[in-house]
Amino acid sequence: MFCIELPKLSPLSGDPRKRISAAIGVYYGFVQKSENTTAEYLHGGKRMRTLPIAISLVASQLSAVAIMAIPAESYSFGINWAFNVIAMIIIIPIINYIVIPVFYNNNISNCYEYLEMRFNSKTRDLMTFSFVGNLCFILPLYMFIPSLAFAQVTGFNIHFINGIVCSICVFYTMVGGIKAVVWTDVVQGTVMLTSVILVFVLGIIKVGGFSEVFRLATDGQRLDINFTFDATTRSTFWNCFSSAIVVWTSYVGMNQSCVQRIVSLPSLKHAQRSLFLFGIGFAIIMFLNSLTGIVMYARYHDCDPVAAGFVEKADKLMPFFVQDIVGYMKGMPGVFISCVFSAALSTLSASLNSLAGIVYFDYIKPRIKHTESRANFIMKSIVLFTGLYCIAAGVIVEKFSSIIQMLYSITGVTFGAVFGVFLLGMLIPQSHGRAAFCAVAASMLTMLVIVLGAQGGISYEPLPTSTESCVNGSNLMQNFENFTSLLLTDSPPKESFNILNVSFNWYMVLGASVVFIVGIPLSYILPPGKDAKFDPKFLSPVIQPLLRYELTRTDELPEILIKEIPKS
Repeated sequence: MFCIELPKLSPLSGDPRKRISAAIGVYYGFVQKSENTTAEYLHGGKRMRTLPIAISLVASQLSAVAIMAIPAESYSFGINWAFNVIAMIIIIPIINYIVIPVFYNNNISNCYEYLEMRFNSKTRDLMTFSFVGNLCFILPLYMFIPSLAFAQVTGFNIHFINGIVCSICVFYTMVGGIKAVVWTDVVQGTVMLTSVILVFVLGIIKVGGFSEVFRLATDGQRLDINFTFDATTRSTFWNCFSSAIVVWTSYVGMNQSCVQRIVSLPSLKHAQRSLFLFGIGFAIIMFLNSLTGIVMYARYHDCDPVAAGFVEKADKLMPFFVQDIVGYMKGMPGVFISCVFSAALSTLSASLNSLAGIVYFDYIKPRIKHTESRANFIMKSIVLFTGLYCIAAGVIVEKFSSIIQMLYSITGVTFGAVFGVFLLGMLIPQSHGRAAFCAVAASMLTMLVIVLGAQGGISYEPLPTSTESCVNGSNLMQNFENFTSLLLTDSPPKESFNILNVSFNWYMVLGASVVFIVGIPLSYILPPGKDAKFDPKFLSPVIQPLLRYELTRTDELPEILIKEIPKS
């Protein structure tokens, strides 16, 4: 029933999108060559267009992890993850009207530059270090997953595939700069949207229509919404919705890889329109990804490929599902492989470009004699060496038992702190550098202890599945019995609450909460440093109408201070 022969593809000929990506890099690097300046390389001379930036943002948020893992999440644990998508109705207004105006009003192109302007250099250095550290761990993960899938399909050596794909990405990012990144993302985003829609629609047809999918998913508890307040439950309405606000606000509006593209637009109005379009596109693709997991369950409601032994784990279900429903259509499995690689390359290229800018301006420029040509050469070299690192790190990533868990653990340490410290600076007029630095350090240390303490100690039991209609009954039923036995024996009895057992969906919310709990009181308790900056232009426009400011100078602190005066 599910014995599938996967097509043999070559590393390059099976995916023309890779050649298109390289061609775009050549075009912007050699044909339409602009001024050899850092502004041109990193921001496209602030002449980028609204729609391409919106598509680029959508494409770079959809890593290969998301394409593979979100359907698996819905398949195993139900529809609750979809509340990440609904949270966009709050996320986009926060970015558009609280965060991005501050960057434009202060002509900021590096979001971490704001932290130095608002607080101090120590806070900026800490957040920059966390950004670079995050990328060093995450980029090999992003790239390795599609390489793994492609290697399994074709039989090619996984490190050979990883090397080819990383090389293509490094080439067009290094040569073409932000323009090549954005326009390549447009191509890749189109491939992703096409693939996601085709898989979703053809899956529904294969099951027997949307009403049949709805009936089977309802019977299988996949459409049940969990409103429990239990913090240890993997996915609920509360933790999915609240964590999405922190994760996507910090990742899109406070992460240099995205902010760099947003501020490359000519004006704030262009940026706000682009982010609005991004929210729509992101919601469509992510919601379809989530619903695809429900369609997968309807297809396999009576023969779970994981329990039956066809697939090693749920994270690998998506390629199996694609081959099952469209394997008879020539070229369709290749379209899906292109989708997975598009997601990985979009994330990798944007991250490489922003990483080069951060490392140069924060760590190299202060120590050398700066010229535009030298800066461009150094940033391109950083892209090259980071790509080589990603290829080499694949050897280590291959040994990880759970890539998804590792990804959540890495981002869980810092994302909450990022969200908290930016909003602390933009929304709390009395906050200052000493309080902000202590709050960020407390948040990261707290989350590091929780994340490390939780490793190996948390397991989640998926919703029930069946293998009653699988072929080769005796062996498959034996596998199923072993599978269910494992679930029963490995699931620990319910214990009293332990912070180490909290769901990973709460990690970012906890991290942000620590920043506010520590940072706000310390802003009143600790005296500000001599370099404290209380300039109203560093506050969000939504706060400024609530206050009036009198700018004064004192003998003790010659800097401009803000005195809050209540309106009469």
